[in-house]
Amino acid sequence: MDDLISDLPQSILESILTRLPIRDAVKTSILSRKWRYKWASITELVFDDECVSSSHDGNVVEQSLVKFITRALFLHHGPIHKFQVSTCYLQSCPDIDQWILFLSRDSDVRELILKLGEDEWVRLPSCLFNCKKLTHLDLSCCELDPPPRFKGFSCLRSLSLHRVLVAADAIENLIWSCPLLENLALSYFDDSLAITIRAPNLKYLYMEGDFTDIFLENTPLLLSLSVVMYMADDVAEHFELEQSSNCNFVKFLTRVPHLVSLAGRAYFAKYLSIGDDPGPLPITFDHLKIIELFEVSFEDMKEVLVLLRLITSSPNLEEFSISAGESTSPAEAPDSLDIWERECPADWTFKQLKVVKMTDVNGIPHEMDLVKFLLGSSPVLKTMTISPSTYFKHDRMVMLIELLRFRRASSEAEIIFLQE
Repeated sequence: MDDLISDLPQSILESILTRLPIRDAVKTSILSRKWRYKWASITELVFDDECVSSSHDGNVVEQSLVKFITRALFLHHGPIHKFQVSTCYLQSCPDIDQWILFLSRDSDVRELILKLGEDEWVRLPSCLFNCKKLTHLDLSCCELDPPPRFKGFSCLRSLSLHRVLVAADAIENLIWSCPLLENLALSYFDDSLAITIRAPNLKYLYMEGDFTDIFLENTPLLLSLSVVMYMADDVAEHFELEQSSNCNFVKFLTRVPHLVSLAGRAYFAKYLSIGDDPGPLPITFDHLKIIELFEVSFEDMKEVLVLLRLITSSPNLEEFSISAGESTSPAEAPDSLDIWERECPADWTFKQLKVVKMTDVNGIPHEMDLVKFLLGSSPVLKTMTISPSTYFKHDRMVMLIELLRFRRASSEAEIIFLQE
């Protein structure tokens, strides 16, 4: 029988081998003399825990994996465009330095992904910063210290740092020195950070961790913003006192006029509420189509105002999701309950809003006023899904009856009330 596969063009064979797990690609060497070391010219090397047997203890697996990767690099010839190591076994070891040194001498490496075990941080060698053609850098559980003469990654478009030990000013300089950066993810740094982001071509930003402050100084093209902000109650109170004359809402959001999607969790709504109420915003988010806000305290008047200012500055909103959080403020005065009548434009209309999802609802007045406002101002609304909190203390049927009494601007609007 003719060996049709072996006679395929090298580019097609490489495409086939690249789609195989690296362990299987290496095994093709035993097929025939023609196939011996054909794998050694593939441009993408992806290593994970499946490369070696995991039937032994962790130390044996680690040693086997290190040996496998080192041998694969030693036998490889030609350019490497992508190098990825994703494993829970590898900790700090000198071999990682040798791998990166090997890659730094290959001027064609474009993607570098290191996702290592979380027991300790791996200090990466300075030769990493010699990989000038990097377009994608994804690091987890590493320690970074850019050399003073580092001028940036001029081709980098995507940067992800998860549990990376690095000084705040080094992060800022790294971001600023990547002029083509479009996608940025920062999460779980060891210390609380106040960080300034300057990235004129940035389009997608994800941040999660103990950020005491975030400054978006030069991000005019940002389309998607997702922030998970952790903050202890005493820290939140401290910053509220320290920044009482400023407005985080204006400082944070008015510099991203082209946002299409905004998501905030944990203390994000609290963070935005710090400072004096700015009144009607000096900007309209005409492009904002998706808003997701979670753990909003409906018993905190300042957070309610943030919510109100945001949605009434987003005339083209299409999807809105919100969940209620635990209150950290004393009960509001009775005259605060008419905020929706005082602050909302009488003729306001969500002309594009089709989907609303509310979770952890407790049935308190500001939550019900939000439902009433959205139902009465959304002429094309399709569904409003409401899920009561597991700690809801009142009769759920009473809440449902009240919801059904609210006027609906859309004749097609369906209220879905989830009991569980």
